[in-house]
Amino acid sequence: MLDDHSFRRFLCDKISRLISCLEQPCKRNVNSSHYLIWDPLLSDPTSQFRPDELLMSTLPRDLENGLNIHRPIPLTVTASRPPRDSTLAPIAKATPPLALSKPQRKISRTLEFRLWFNTYRKFFTLVITLNLIGILLAALDKWQYPRRYTGAFVLGNLQCAIIMRNELFGRLLYLIVNTLFAKWTPLWFRLACTSTLQHLGGIHSSCAVSGALWLVLRIVLIISEYHHYPPSIIAAGVVTGVAVFISIASAFPWVRDAHHNVFEGYHRLVGWFGLASTWVFVILGDSYDITTRTWNSNGVVRQQDFWFVAVMTVFVIIPWLTVRRVPVMVEVPSPKVAVIRFERGMQQGLLARISRGSMLEFHAFGTISKGRQSDEHYLICGVQGDFTQSLVDNPPKFLWTRQLKFAGVSNTSKLYKRGIRVCTGTGLGAALSTCLQSPDWYLIWIGSDQAKTFGETISALIHDNLPPTQYTLWDSKERGGRPDVMKLLKETYISWGAEVVFITSNFGGNKEMMEGCKKEGIPAFGTLWDF
Repeated sequence: MLDDHSFRRFLCDKISRLISCLEQPCKRNVNSSHYLIWDPLLSDPTSQFRPDELLMSTLPRDLENGLNIHRPIPLTVTASRPPRDSTLAPIAKATPPLALSKPQRKISRTLEFRLWFNTYRKFFTLVITLNLIGILLAALDKWQYPRRYTGAFVLGNLQCAIIMRNELFGRLLYLIVNTLFAKWTPLWFRLACTSTLQHLGGIHSSCAVSGALWLVLRIVLIISEYHHYPPSIIAAGVVTGVAVFISIASAFPWVRDAHHNVFEGYHRLVGWFGLASTWVFVILGDSYDITTRTWNSNGVVRQQDFWFVAVMTVFVIIPWLTVRRVPVMVEVPSPKVAVIRFERGMQQGLLARISRGSMLEFHAFGTISKGRQSDEHYLICGVQGDFTQSLVDNPPKFLWTRQLKFAGVSNTSKLYKRGIRVCTGTGLGAALSTCLQSPDWYLIWIGSDQAKTFGETISALIHDNLPPTQYTLWDSKERGGRPDVMKLLKETYISWGAEVVFITSNFGGNKEMMEGCKKEGIPAFGTLWDF
């Protein structure tokens, strides 16, 4: 029986013979004349044979010249073998921790559908369905009220859409829920409150689409009786409809995410134009009496259309009354991140909108603050587009911001007895305040080269204000890779006695953690990427 050394020589000889027996010559261009041949399956598992001890085999220089080879190529393998009873040599690179990333878990189609058909889509489906039923009944002349007062259905839906995205209304809802239902109510009820508040956008978008569809019906009804209406009313209706549809189209997720400036310009400016044309359409429509074909503006203020559009206008204006130009200090710890310091403290769970101008390109970022009593709050702005890149390349001394901040899902952390706030990268900006302002929330932050990338200010906020028992910082560069996130999250969830998990991550990380939590039965709320 051959020992492994003899077998290795036998194998090399067979390889040489195989090459020499090829019927057609091979022609190869080789960049290097050095090759390393080692098969761990052929080595003795008890022999300490290591690939770093192999010597490099030198092939004939003919290969480098690209010549045709018609003769055997001598391949030699030389290895050093320590004695069998020798001590194991130390491994140069440390063995990765057990929590390093594992292949992505698969979930059932049922769980996948439940994640997809979330509260946002439930709201959207419900509102759209009810409105479509009403539109169908009105179009078939089965329901007379909406045919007579179509404008009320148009403006009622559009008003609801605007209110759902209003900072003041949102803050009021969060305040009511956090004040009345914190900690004492059943967990399922508190989770439902959080889910409802997080997915108010489903009502916003569905009401906007429904309002546009009712507007189409209104315009069709007017055009079908065009001989009863002056051209000015028809023109105002068509212009309003076009403006509303452009504003809605610019807010589609693939437009908003890929072309944020397009979304900002069209959704806001065209939306304002649509509001102005709505005023014209309402005043003209309510001033004209189709029975006498005369104009009479005396009864305009008594029409419900007038008050719908008036309330819409108030809620559109309110946030803009709080826009201010404020001084800022920008720290650029790395080319990837800008850390912006603002004056005055903030409660946790709020997001700030900032811009270099007073009208366009307002971008939202999570606020970091130790509390309302603090003198400052911070934003972590990761470089993702031209606006954030300009913050790094040309740090401003002043920025425009809305003093009235809007609430995010973290604001409902007050509802829960204990929870986990997990984030990756710049997602720390939306997560850190929750843990800084409550000892009942545990921070898990996953990132690469965290101290160097995010700087001393962010590092100090964590280490100076949180005890080591309240956070886990996973530096993937330092630890040699990403963690097995679900293993880490599940163990922390159990040991911390948490009731819920809040996630802020990129699309892939959010999907992985949300699917994992759903599979493990852990209540979790993640970033909304599709809306």
